[in-house]
Amino acid sequence: MTIDDVAGELYGLDPADFVATRTERAAQARGDGDRELAKAIGALRKPTVAAWTVNLLARHAPKEIAALLDLGDALRSAQRQLSGDKLRALGAQRQQVVNAMTKRAGELAAEHDRPASEQVLREVGQTLTAALADPDVADQVRAGVLPATVTYDGFGPAGLVAITGGKGKAPVKKARPKKPTDDAEAARRAEAKQELDDAESGLAEAESARKEAEEAAAQAKSELDEVEQRIDQLRADLEHAEQQRHFLRTAEHRARGELTSAKTQSERMQRWVERARSRLEED
Repeated sequence: MTIDDVAGELYGLDPADFVATRTERAAQARGDGDRELAKAIGALRKPTVAAWTVNLLARHAPKEIAALLDLGDALRSAQRQLSGDKLRALGAQRQQVVNAMTKRAGELAAEHDRPASEQVLREVGQTLTAALADPDVADQVRAGVLPATVTYDGFGPAGLVAITGGKGKAPVKKARPKKPTDDAEAARRAEAKQELDDAESGLAEAESARKEAEEAAAQAKSELDEVEQRIDQLRADLEHAEQQRHFLRTAEHRARGELTSAKTQSERMQRWVERARSRLEED
């Protein structure tokens, strides 16, 4: 068992099963005496709803993901060559593919009983766009082991707009230095985004648990109705059997009375026969 094996398993699970399975695998690693692996497993973060949706897409549409990431390679190559025409063509293709893949991700999430909100789909699209620009993100997307979504903040293939006119090289924009206030704001937004992700994940889990509880309650109600119907039928059968028993007891009592009467009559007739036979013998 390796960390890659465990990560591949965990990030392929429904988010509701992530924590319990992670705990099991960490305990298994500790039981095997591999504390480092157990620690690494324990450090694996539960995926946000949007990240889980991207991982789901990677597992169910690997060929489409591969085609998307190949497009990212082509975009980076075009940037290095500073080919404006090629960048424009690839940029248009990029948006079409990202939109199509985002839609497919939403369909897969719905098929797995976790319909994606507009915010989740927006983050899925942003992550796919980031994968086009960043090979490291692309590797995580391809492997389906994203713990959180990614936003591309740089300049390059993901958001490069070719400059028309002139034969010189297209200028490459550089990001302006960040101010301390920018860092604080970015940290605040990242924290707020993580809180939102956690809340959406919790809501999705709660909705899933509610649905499971409703299904269990409906199943229990159906089984209860079936048992009650069987009880009603058994009660009706018992009532009928009681009536039959009463009828048969009455019939038995009547038959016993008739038997006693018949025996008495038979004995009377026997004595009569004996008296008649005696008189006949005397004569």
